[in-house]
Amino acid sequence: MEMCPKMLILMSLELVPIGTILAVLTNQVLKTAQAATDVLIEKESFKVLSKHLFDIEPVLKELQLQTLNDSPAARQTLEYLEEDVKKANNMVEKYKNRSRFYLLFNCRHIVKEVQEVTRDIGRSLAALSIANTELLTGISDQVNRLQNEMQRVEFEASQSKIEIVDKLNQGINDAILDQGFANDMLEEIAMAVGVPVEPSEISKELENLRKEKEETANRKERAEAFFLEQVIELLSRADAARDFEKVKEQYAQRVQVIERYDTSREYIAPLKTFFCPINRTVMVDPVSLCTDTTCERAAIKAWFDREGRIDPVTRDLLDDFTLRPNLGLRQSIEEWREINYCLKIRSSKEKLLSGEDLSVEAALSQMQDLIRENSINKDWIAIGGLTGIIVSILGSSHNKDVKRNILITLKDVVEGHPRNKEKVVESLGLDHIIPCLGRDSSISKAAVELLYELLQDKSGWNVSICRKLSQTGSAILFLVTLLKGPVRESAEKAEKILMKLCDEDEENISRAARADWYKPLIDRIIQGSESSSRISMVRTLVNMELVDKNIKLLGKEGVIPPLLEMVSGNVESQDASLSALVKLSGCHENKELIAAYGGVPVIADLIVSPHTRSAITARCCEVLEKLTSDDGIKFLVDENGNQLEIEQIIKKLLAFLQSANSSNIVLRPALRALLGICKSGAMFIKTAVLTANGVSLILPLLDGSDPEIREIAINLLSLFTQHEPEGVVEYLFKPRRLEALVGYLENGDKADVQMAAAGLLANLPKSEVSLTMKLIEVEGLNAIISILRSGTMEAKENALTALFRFTEHTNLDSQRKVVELGAYPLLVKFLRVGSVTAKARAAALIGNLSTSSPKLAVVSKPARCSCFRSSCVPLCEAHGGICSVVTTFCLLEAGALPLLVKLLHEEIDVTAYEAIQTLSTLVREESPHRGANVLHNADAISPILDILNWGPGSLKEEALVLLEKVFTVREMVEKYGSVAQLRLVDITGRINIHEDGHLRRKAATVLALLDRYSGFDTSSLATGLNG
Repeated sequence: MEMCPKMLILMSLELVPIGTILAVLTNQVLKTAQAATDVLIEKESFKVLSKHLFDIEPVLKELQLQTLNDSPAARQTLEYLEEDVKKANNMVEKYKNRSRFYLLFNCRHIVKEVQEVTRDIGRSLAALSIANTELLTGISDQVNRLQNEMQRVEFEASQSKIEIVDKLNQGINDAILDQGFANDMLEEIAMAVGVPVEPSEISKELENLRKEKEETANRKERAEAFFLEQVIELLSRADAARDFEKVKEQYAQRVQVIERYDTSREYIAPLKTFFCPINRTVMVDPVSLCTDTTCERAAIKAWFDREGRIDPVTRDLLDDFTLRPNLGLRQSIEEWREINYCLKIRSSKEKLLSGEDLSVEAALSQMQDLIRENSINKDWIAIGGLTGIIVSILGSSHNKDVKRNILITLKDVVEGHPRNKEKVVESLGLDHIIPCLGRDSSISKAAVELLYELLQDKSGWNVSICRKLSQTGSAILFLVTLLKGPVRESAEKAEKILMKLCDEDEENISRAARADWYKPLIDRIIQGSESSSRISMVRTLVNMELVDKNIKLLGKEGVIPPLLEMVSGNVESQDASLSALVKLSGCHENKELIAAYGGVPVIADLIVSPHTRSAITARCCEVLEKLTSDDGIKFLVDENGNQLEIEQIIKKLLAFLQSANSSNIVLRPALRALLGICKSGAMFIKTAVLTANGVSLILPLLDGSDPEIREIAINLLSLFTQHEPEGVVEYLFKPRRLEALVGYLENGDKADVQMAAAGLLANLPKSEVSLTMKLIEVEGLNAIISILRSGTMEAKENALTALFRFTEHTNLDSQRKVVELGAYPLLVKFLRVGSVTAKARAAALIGNLSTSSPKLAVVSKPARCSCFRSSCVPLCEAHGGICSVVTTFCLLEAGALPLLVKLLHEEIDVTAYEAIQTLSTLVREESPHRGANVLHNADAISPILDILNWGPGSLKEEALVLLEKVFTVREMVEKYGSVAQLRLVDITGRINIHEDGHLRRKAATVLALLDRYSGFDTSSLATGLNG
């Protein structure tokens, strides 16, 4: 009796030890589980199968550890499990190395098969568990859960893949074979299975699919083989599936055909059979009816919907409605079209080579039509050499319409076509396209769209072409210009290209920034995770030339916080970020940001820390210098706006001067920062001078070799000596030092230094007569007067103050020197056009000189005969003698009097005060009538009286002093007494005696003078005040 195969297997198993069977089965389970993870389609289903198989392994190992009952039932359950695992393994091996396209087409069947195999293994596992219940008690729950899950598993193919397969089946059933549908299907299929849509990859997949078809045919699975053949035919029509060698061969064949036609021929008419009898156009997808009538597929379907099942030619009623593709006719029509394509390509080439603009534009229009009609013309146009020709014309043509149309045509040629993109680039296309980005908006728009297309491939960006574009120096500049232009579409494309170029090469970030587009630079600094990259970008910022608006923009766009964060990094990070902050902190808005984000305390801490490297200290001092420049201590605050300990900062900055290790690179910014702080207010100057001995620390710097440090030192000393000039005079008397100071006075190229040097001299004690004479000796006075002529107004103000030491009435020699050097006319000019301060100081200086006029005036003796008087030199109205500017310093001769009176009318306290004091020098006690008459004739007395109304107390007091001298002259009382009485009574009648007591007594004294000459009784008031 013959035995069935199962019986034979069972008998053979009985001869093998059960432990060996378990070991072999365990290895098979692990092998299958691992292999299941490598299947390329429906990965989720195979992943679940693999997981369950891995979970079975511990069950089998547990059985190996136990003494397994070697019974027929136990062996049989192992046999069933082994068979199911082998089935799973065979399935995995079957699908593991299959074509990915094939696996997609069979996704439904594969998922079903995986589901059945998993369930079968689950049932076998359940049987094994029942046969070995006692041995598996320790893991019974685990085994029960596993076998239940496996028996109930439900798998479904992904919906997206099912939709693709259904769409493909529908297209094949409807015999849709046009190229657009082929392109769409190929792209969807390739993306679903992870195949790049590149000709080389698609060719491999189609070749594998052909092998699958042959194997299917060998297995006599005719339906599946026929389906695969149809799929291959459809997908082979797609652009990405074309074999370029075959395309070239096909083009060559068509070119041979057209050689028999005259070169002027551009079109061959279609045969009558090519026309659809319904719509009267050449057919694209001809199908035949059972009556052999051939129509366009879409047209006959519309006919059936409209007219019913009637033959459109014979009008016969149709029994069979099947539409059969007329492949022979379709091929003939395609050949006719392709021959016409080649005729047009030949014609276009001749037009392009003609060099005439109209012919070139006609050729371009023809090429665009060809590409729209059939994408194979993209290949044939390139094979025919037209691409290189139009690239060359793009570079040489000056016709903007031709340029624009070439750019549009090239975009059509390269769109979705990697080979043509490379062809354009190889033809130096980038060199001709990039300049078009800078042309008018219509050309630049076409250029940027072409450029964007050139840079694309199926995976995103074509890195190779991006790199070539980066090597073109002007590309970034043109793209940035386009980005900032008015055409939104062009700007968006330009920005995308720029962002990609910046991602590819950091140098492009620098180029973009130098073209005034900072977004990538700012983004990289803000978001940069790699410290080296971030530092590199910050270095780029540091090395750039930035105008004020761009400095402000960088701060506004958020670059300050990451820079402050980097200050806490390593030395390289600190140096880069602080250098950038130096560059950015010159802008007021950025100073506010640095302060608001808490940057100033960090920088101050680094300055005072003994562990900070000198280079970093120097950078911190530079930032501090920028923060204090023009704004003083305004921004020396923490993030909450609280003022920092300025005294500690001042002491630390001055401490650098005492350190032997402090290099000039640290001292320069430290001194500038100190200067900025001290300019903020007198209290900080006092701190530097009194607390930190600033004068003694700064003075030695004037002997240093660094001219910049010497100049800063002069500026600081001009401030310090306002509070503590001690030691400076002694220093200046040392050899060559006073000459050096005079040199700064003479240096008009550096106005701030000149102003500071003049200010330093102005602060030194005037009692040092020896210094005054020494200055005259070394031509310091000449330098001061030169500043009065050509210096800045601030320098002139300091020079005027310095001039006081030379106009002291006790030193006639120095006064004469001042006048001889031409200072007097300059002083008078200041009364007319100077600043308020300059006017006041000029008035006071004229007053100093005028004080000496009476003793210098030559008083003539009375003439004996009136007949000689006409030949006498006119006498000075004020001084009664012979006066001049040079000999007596007379302010009348200098023309200063009307200008001094004008100062009184301007009603400015400080200038009026000095003007009154100077005018007082004209009214002398021994001859008050002369001066009083001079003031009367100059209309000066009325504005003096007006001061008693508007002036402050000190100014009124000076006015009263002068009026007291004027009203000793009776004529003056008669002229101004009544007006003066009103003003004086108003002062004497005030209630606040404590505040105005001195002023009231002075007013009462003047009233008494008026009473003496006018009869106005003020004696009681005067007695009361004096009492």
